[in-house]
Amino acid sequence: MTAASIAVMTETAMVVRFGETIDPVIADAIHALTASLEADPFPGFVEASPGFATLAVFFDPDAVPRDRDEPPAATVQRLLEARLSHPGRAAAAEPRLVEIPVAYGGAFGPDLAELAQHHGLTEEEVVALHSGGEYRVHMIGFSPGFPFLGGLPDRLATPRRASPRLRIPAGTVAIGGPQTGIYPMESPGGWNLIGRTPLALFLPQQEPPSLLAAGDRVRFRPIAAGEFEALAGDAK
Repeated sequence: MTAASIAVMTETAMVVRFGETIDPVIADAIHALTASLEADPFPGFVEASPGFATLAVFFDPDAVPRDRDEPPAATVQRLLEARLSHPGRAAAAEPRLVEIPVAYGGAFGPDLAELAQHHGLTEEEVVALHSGGEYRVHMIGFSPGFPFLGGLPDRLATPRRASPRLRIPAGTVAIGGPQTGIYPMESPGGWNLIGRTPLALFLPQQEPPSLLAAGDRVRFRPIAAGEFEALAGDAK
């Protein structure tokens, strides 16, 4: 497994750092360690939360074995170091591939035309580039169910807007810097809005509540406004 450093984050959490950049190799290592911990948890393990280059590991100090005269965090650090050296039988499962239908441009993506002009592209070229590849969910954050997706073509990397919007509709697909993402619920935001999906990304009454999870793969499928309305109706 990729070399990593381990440090105390809080009294109930450690952070495993694999690097400083968004990198597929680092992402593979993070998701492999996550899978290992979830399949074969150490005593006191609560949850593993992946980030771009880190994994936060939460634990219950009262449930951590106290074989030595050391604080629970030190014990967990030893357990994590051992797991990094010998990941064990668990391996990351084959990632899911999730298709996300998207209506691009117009009222669904009010920044598409400006973004296309910024890059010297047509709107159709932007849509083709954005929907032509496969993305990785690096982590879920910002708001419940919000996927940070790596794999955006370099030609579409666009700085965030100078003035964030106060209200972005749920399902809006956007570009911020070298990433793309989907707003799961109405919220403020400063990314460039290029489309919208009728799919619900966060349903708190379901288990799991998030449509996507770290490690998933995503492909975007362009749809017309009519199909958007039909799919949105089916989701109600």
